[in-house]
Amino acid sequence: MAGPNSLYGPLDPAPDAGYVDAPPRMGFFTDTSVCIGCKACEVACKEWNLIPDDGFNLLGQSYDNTGGLTANSWRHVAFIEQPVADRGAATDTPGAFAGLPVGPSVSAHTAVVAAGSGQDTGTDPGIPPAVDALAAAATPSPTPRSAGSSSAGTSASPQFLGMPMSDLPGRTMDAPRSDFRWLMMSNVCKHCTHAACLDVCPTGALFRTEFGTVVVQEDICNGCGYCIPACPYGVIDQRKDDGRAWKCTMCYDRIGDGLTPACAKACPTESIQYGELDELRARAQHRVEKLHEQGVDSARLYGNDPNDGVGGDGAFFLLLDEPEVYGLPPDPVVTTRDLPAMYKRAGLAALAMAATVIASFVGRRG
Repeated sequence: MAGPNSLYGPLDPAPDAGYVDAPPRMGFFTDTSVCIGCKACEVACKEWNLIPDDGFNLLGQSYDNTGGLTANSWRHVAFIEQPVADRGAATDTPGAFAGLPVGPSVSAHTAVVAAGSGQDTGTDPGIPPAVDALAAAATPSPTPRSAGSSSAGTSASPQFLGMPMSDLPGRTMDAPRSDFRWLMMSNVCKHCTHAACLDVCPTGALFRTEFGTVVVQEDICNGCGYCIPACPYGVIDQRKDDGRAWKCTMCYDRIGDGLTPACAKACPTESIQYGELDELRARAQHRVEKLHEQGVDSARLYGNDPNDGVGGDGAFFLLLDEPEVYGLPPDPVVTTRDLPAMYKRAGLAALAMAATVIASFVGRRG
C-alpha cells in the first residue's frame, strides 16, 4: 500500500517498488552493548566491496582513526569516551557500569565476560567460539601458573590462542577506573523505509532492492550530489576522485545468494546481526528487556519504530545512552517530507503573481 505522499517513500518498500512476491525485508540489528571496537566489520566491508584505503589518520581526539562514515568507509566504529560528568540517564551507579569496573576496557570487558558466562545476548544459537577465546583472554588466572604446567594449560590457567595467559608478553590486569567509560557503536547506512535519497536522485542511480534495502548503482550515478544533503543521517558521501556517491549496500551481491553481509559475518561478538527485519526487531526488544533486568536501565532501541520520521530503519541499534551521544539525530525526519506542501505554496504564489500581473494589464486597458 503506497503512502499518502509518494515523497515519503513506500510503506512496504519492496512491494511498493514494484517487486512481485518479494522476499521478507532484511536488515541489520547492531547491539552496541557487546561491541568491543575491534573494527573487524570495517575491514571486512572494505575487503569484500573493494573500497579504497582511507589512509592512516590520527584524529588526535580518540582511538578512532576513521572519524565517520565516508565514501570510503561504509561501516564506522565510533569510540565515545564519556566522562562521568557527561552521563545523563545512562549512568547506573557512579564508578560502575552494569556491575563492572568503568574504564578504557569496559566495553570489551562487558562483551567478552557476558559471552563467556553464557548470558543471553538475544542471538540464536548464540555466541561464536571466537568470543570464548576473547573471554578467556579477559579472565585472570585464579592461581599462578606453576613451573611444571603444560603449555596447553589447565582449567585454572585460561588459554588464549593456545598460550597460557601468564605467557602473554606485556599482559597486565586492567585497573578499575571511575572517571570515564567507552561507548562503541558500528554505524552504517540506515536503509530507511522513507528514503529521501531515492526521492531526489534524478538518474535512478539509487534504487530499492527486493530485500527493501537502498543501493547506489555507481555506473549510473552522475555525481550531482543531491542525495548527500537529502540524507537525514549524513551517511552518503562523494569520492573526491570521481564525484560519485557511495554508501553501504548491505552486501546486495551476497544477500542475493543467501549469504550474510561481510560485516555481520566478521563480527566476533555478534554485535552486528543480520536477518529478517521483523525477527530482528523482536530479538532486539528481548535483548533490551534482558539488559533492563540486569540493571542497565539506559538501554534503548533506535531506528526500530515504523512510526518515526523515516518510517523505521532497515538498520537499527541498541544504544546505552541518548542518540546524540553517538552522533545520531534524536528525531530523524525524511527531508523530502515537506516538499509537496512547499510546491503547493510555491504554485499558489505563482498563480497569485500571475493573477496580479493580468489584473494590472486589464486595469490599464480600462
